[in-house]
Amino acid sequence: MGAQHLPVMLREALDFLNLRKGGTYVDATVGPGGHSEALLSHLGPEGHLICMDRDEETLELARERLQDKRARFVHARFSELARVLGEMDIQGVDGVLMDFGVSMLQLKTPERGFSFTSNETLDMRMDRSEPTSALEAVNKWPEKELARVIYEYGGEWRSRRIASAICRARGKARIETGLELAEIVSSAVGRSGKTHPATRTFQGLRIAVNREMEEIDAGLEAAVDALVPGGRLVTIAYHSLEDGKAKRFMREAARAERVKLLTKKPLVPTREETRENPSARSAKMRAVEAI
Repeated sequence: MGAQHLPVMLREALDFLNLRKGGTYVDATVGPGGHSEALLSHLGPEGHLICMDRDEETLELARERLQDKRARFVHARFSELARVLGEMDIQGVDGVLMDFGVSMLQLKTPERGFSFTSNETLDMRMDRSEPTSALEAVNKWPEKELARVIYEYGGEWRSRRIASAICRARGKARIETGLELAEIVSSAVGRSGKTHPATRTFQGLRIAVNREMEEIDAGLEAAVDALVPGGRLVTIAYHSLEDGKAKRFMREAARAERVKLLTKKPLVPTREETRENPSARSAKMRAVEAI
């Protein structure tokens, strides 16, 4: 799959999941299959792995890569975990791995419309069967809503200026591509530093379009509910909003005596890993064990 698709913090994920042969585990974001491939290598012939992803195209890549009868592939979001397990008549699982955010495969595929350097149509949907895309957001959402999601999810303090520029531009002509949107943002706020001025705007729109924060909330709850006593939940987050969700949920679950914290502070990748896989540099891992 290439260096950009290396599974992040693989050794740490395997350690925290405390895999046992014959166990049943969930990779709730299978992606191209890197974590799942390693999980399967530790489960023995009687083990089971449920490979979920909201991106049906990526799910098919994982299916082709793994080709393992112990793995079951399901097109589903985090929030649908309880339904998925119920339909499989699974009463509880020994571990759940949740890898948040957008994948490098999605970002690097121009026609998926995530990139601000692409002349492809804006999209940003992780699941292309969903009705709302970034194209609809930038052309139809009210200015106040655009400003809110760019500020709240992108952490962009110039969100009102950017939202105003987007609305002025779309009043003249429909905004079609990532490159067009990036140029609108750049014109509104200027360029300075190494980071592209549209980075935070694109992040905010992507999170809003995919309802990522809502999915994380629902997925964390469903994952802990699904664990058998001693089962473990491991999360990998890539920015403060995601990690904050995991941190607060795990602490509240620990106070309610539903779980035991295994990480008081998040683990981060080693220097060796970030040298080999720079996209891992912002990753933070947390883990709990069900009581």
